[in-house]
Amino acid sequence: MKKSHNSSIKFLYDYLPLIVFFICYKFAPTPNPLITATIFMVATTLIALVISYILTRTIPMVALASGLMLSIFGGLTIFLQDDTFIKMKPTIINLLFAAVLLYGYFYKKAFLSYLLGEQIKMDEKAWLTLSMRWALFFIFLAALNEVIWRNFPTDFWVQFKVFGMMPISMIFTISQVPFMMREMKKIEKN
Repeated sequence: MKKSHNSSIKFLYDYLPLIVFFICYKFAPTPNPLITATIFMVATTLIALVISYILTRTIPMVALASGLMLSIFGGLTIFLQDDTFIKMKPTIINLLFAAVLLYGYFYKKAFLSYLLGEQIKMDEKAWLTLSMRWALFFIFLAALNEVIWRNFPTDFWVQFKVFGMMPISMIFTISQVPFMMREMKKIEKN
């Protein structure tokens, strides 16, 4: 499959639901726009995952786990008309990812290598180091989400979710590139 096709599909399930969420939140003429935005985000995510499966005959594990968690927490938000659940979702997802990576780290299973191993060649020790770094980062994101949704207005939390988490994640990812490049060069030399 072409790289641009993969990027389009990744955009479909990673970013489109977030864009739809933000637009619906800002422009929904309802008493609780967060509930309306959640309905549209869940629907967009499920449609994006179905389209991804139709086009590629696969759904990445991370996208599937995120979609499942969104369906559960979004469903609770919609059914109970309580936005606490959708606000807690990033915390739970980040802690879930951290737990999986920490489990792998302590049992010497580099789960990140299963996701990225075809694109990035590093030894097991490097993958475990990267796994620990990502696990700690996910814990940081979970804690940050908790602080923000519990102490700031919903408008601020929505802005953070849409325009804060992504740049923070990109900065962290870029900060890991020098480490990965060094480790990849070690493999190339052997």
